[in-house]
Amino acid sequence: MTVLEGCNPSRILIRAVNWIGDAVMTTPAIGMIRSRFPRAEITILANPLVSELFSPHPYIDRVVTFDRAGRHRGVRGRLRLAAEIRRMNFDLAIILPNSFDSALVPWLARVPVRIGKQSDGRGFMLTSRYSPVELPPLPHEIEYYCNLVRHFGISGENSGLVLQTTTEEDRAAADLLAMHGIGHDDFILGLNPGATFGAAKRWYPERFAGAAQQLADMWNARPVIFGSPAERPLADAIATHLGGRGLNLAGTTTVRHLMALIRRCNFLITNDSGPMHIAAAFGVPLVAVFGPTDHATTSPRSNTAVIVRKQTECAPCKLRECPTDHRCMTAVTADEVVAAAKQIAATCQ
Repeated sequence: MTVLEGCNPSRILIRAVNWIGDAVMTTPAIGMIRSRFPRAEITILANPLVSELFSPHPYIDRVVTFDRAGRHRGVRGRLRLAAEIRRMNFDLAIILPNSFDSALVPWLARVPVRIGKQSDGRGFMLTSRYSPVELPPLPHEIEYYCNLVRHFGISGENSGLVLQTTTEEDRAAADLLAMHGIGHDDFILGLNPGATFGAAKRWYPERFAGAAQQLADMWNARPVIFGSPAERPLADAIATHLGGRGLNLAGTTTVRHLMALIRRCNFLITNDSGPMHIAAAFGVPLVAVFGPTDHATTSPRSNTAVIVRKQTECAPCKLRECPTDHRCMTAVTADEVVAAAKQIAATCQ
């Protein structure tokens, strides 16, 4: 008998993971939860950026934002959040992250059933748990999260990556592009040079620009550069190399705006990052440059994506900063990315 056999919760709390890309990769597992409990009210508890990803989302009825830097900061903040959660009368909490902190609030809120991985010394806060030795190593993060919920008897349908934008958001994206002379029928080549995890994951601005120039000439495309405010210098460097040919939107978009703009792209060149997974969820053809991260576990789950990487003795090291010569990235050339783009584009025709 599984822990949830005979359980019919009316209110479910899902504690989301903390990174945009990881959150996109949890959507198949969240879809399984929705399929297993179609009549339940499902609330997701997430940090401000991930909250945007799910506002709205077809599997989620309500979003509660965990403001770690504001009202939920520190011990008092966690107690305040726990009190808020307790008033919502959840029957079941599904804790997707592995951290102690992610299990703390559902425990303090006295959610009757709390399930998740036994890790980080938090087992006493879970009413049912699984040990890492109970599950074999999995080839991809998506399978990890799906197997996690399956372990507790949640065996609903896995429908793949799912994100949603609204009609208003799509219209606003089109209006913004039109303000810069990019029309509905123009081919948009998205460029995503950033990667929040660290500089080691970032390919070089001049190579992004070199690949973009070749592809823009080939496809008569309009390059559009994305990025966070902190990544604006990378985007500015690409824009400089493009000689004003590209539209630089880095630092000007919310997560919701970014989703709609990426959805509008005809193609994307990207590092291993959250926007890469957003593009995969929307079926945007893409080339992803991988260096220090493990392409086997975090690759874009899409039939219209191709990875460019070089086998080196030190990769994947999974470090934020390269301690040596960044050979895993310096070895990737603009011509190789262009060739990969042509290859995947040909399969999409």
